[in-house]
Amino acid sequence: MAKIKLFGTDVDGVLTDCGMYYTNSGDEFKKFNTRDGMGMMLLRAAGVKTAIITQENTNIVKNRAAKLQVDSVNQGIMNKLECATELCENLGMGLENLAYIGDDVNDIKLLEAAGLKACPADAVDAVKAVKGIIVLSRDGGKGAVREYCELILKSLQNA
Repeated sequence: MAKIKLFGTDVDGVLTDCGMYYTNSGDEFKKFNTRDGMGMMLLRAAGVKTAIITQENTNIVKNRAAKLQVDSVNQGIMNKLECATELCENLGMGLENLAYIGDDVNDIKLLEAAGLKACPADAVDAVKAVKGIIVLSRDGGKGAVREYCELILKSLQNA
């Protein structure tokens, strides 16, 4: 874990509880966990870059990422592995330096390639079956990201 230089996360089902809330007028809402955000900010303070890689493309994600000062926000991404590979190359590192957390089948290829991989407790079974994955004790949007960040931070402190 001590070689981790980049932390990447999906949004829906990881940073949120997977719910999408709509008003009659079509406004969309998502619920984020403040402690998850603090975990990402603590990683940044420890020198770990942060990235969001999601298929969704919303102002909600853009605004949350701006508040957290996420280093790289990648929305509308259909091939997450390709995106992460390019991001790592641009930062002068390999996928072995990436810690990624995802929860659904569109995250599997990236999870398989990441140096460190985790998923929320309520991730789909196919994700939980990825070799070497850490299945966290908390659900998406309910502290899973913070739990993962704390594991990484502890390893950095012990290195």
